[in-house]
Amino acid sequence: MKKCVITVVGNDTVGIIAKVCTYLADNGINILDISQTIVGGLFNMMMIVDISNAKTDFEDMNKSLESLGQDIGVTVKCQREEIFDMMHRI
Repeated sequence: MKKCVITVVGNDTVGIIAKVCTYLADNGINILDISQTIVGGLFNMMMIVDISNAKTDFEDMNKSLESLGQDIGVTVKCQREEIFDMMHRI
């Protein structure tokens, strides 16, 4: 299994989750875990996804998610799990 961490941050608007999740489903990316909060009108979502069966490679997926984020007014970042883990080790 190849996992990635996806974060979505920005002002809360209708459809953020739907648009991100639709992109993932359309590209064969499975959501393993998801957490989202809204604090003071600011939206924050973190997902662990499995990209083993993705229809595109990591770089194209990352660019597409960044572009999607720009279209809906949020910042979307995607990191491979092993890189995320190394950056957040104590």
